[in-house]
Amino acid sequence: MATARSAPGPVPPESVSPDPPAPMPPLLTQSWLDLAFLHWAVDPVAVAPLLPPGTVPDTFDGTTYVGLVAFRMYRVGGLGLPGLPYLGTFPETNVRLYSVDEHGRRGVVFRSLDASRLIPVVVARAAFRLPYVWSRMGIERSGDTLTYTSTRRRPGPRGARSRIVLRAGDAIEEPTPLEHFLTARWALHSDFFGRTVRLPNVHPRWPLHRAELLECDEDLVAAGGLPAPVGDPVSVLYSPGVPVRFGPQRRPRAGG
Repeated sequence: MATARSAPGPVPPESVSPDPPAPMPPLLTQSWLDLAFLHWAVDPVAVAPLLPPGTVPDTFDGTTYVGLVAFRMYRVGGLGLPGLPYLGTFPETNVRLYSVDEHGRRGVVFRSLDASRLIPVVVARAAFRLPYVWSRMGIERSGDTLTYTSTRRRPGPRGARSRIVLRAGDAIEEPTPLEHFLTARWALHSDFFGRTVRLPNVHPRWPLHRAELLECDEDLVAAGGLPAPVGDPVSVLYSPGVPVRFGPQRRPRAGG
C-alpha cells in the first residue's frame, strides 16, 4: 500500500544579508537620498491580512514591524536611460511592512507611497499597481537636522499627513541584526491584478547612522490600515543614501 505523503511546507526564510544579491539588468534606476527610517513593533496577526497572497509577515524574534520611511527620490530612469532631473526627483514617504513568500524570499510590502510629483504617481499606479498617492511634500535640512513634511492630496484619505524631524548622528560601524533586518530588503512583493509579483532590487550596503527623533506627528500608518503607533519608534536610523537598480523578477529554481 502506498504511503500518503503530506504536502511540502513553506521554505524557511532566506538569511538576512546586508550585502546585495548579484547584479541584474536594470529595469529602473534611481537613488534614494537622506533617508529617515522609523519603525514600530506590530503584531503579526494584525499585519497578515494586509499582505499579498502567498506571503506572510516576516518576523524577528517573533515580532514584525511597520516602517515609516521618508527620503528624497533622485533621478528615476528606465531601461538604461539617464534619470530625469525634474519628474524623476521628488520627496517620498512610504509606509511599509515586511514579508516572506513561499520560496523563503524576503521583501517589503508597501501600504502607501506618498510622492510630490503627479505624473510619477499616475504612472506607478497604472503600470505597477503600487499604492502611490499625490501629496504636498518637503524636505529641509539645517546642519544635521532634517525635517520631512507630507500632506496628502489624492487619492485619499485627503489630508493624511506626516511631519518627521530628526538629527543625524554618528555612522554605525556594525549595525545590529535587527537594523539589518529592517533595512537590508532586496525585493518588494505586490499584488498585481490578483497575482503576487516580486521585484528585486540591488544597491550597495546601507551606510547607516544613529539618529535622534526630535518630532513625529503622523497618521499615515493608520491611513494604511494599521493600528496607530503607540509610543516612540523602537528604531530610528538615518542614511545619506544609495544608488538603486530594480530588475526583472527571477523565477525560483526547482526545489525552492
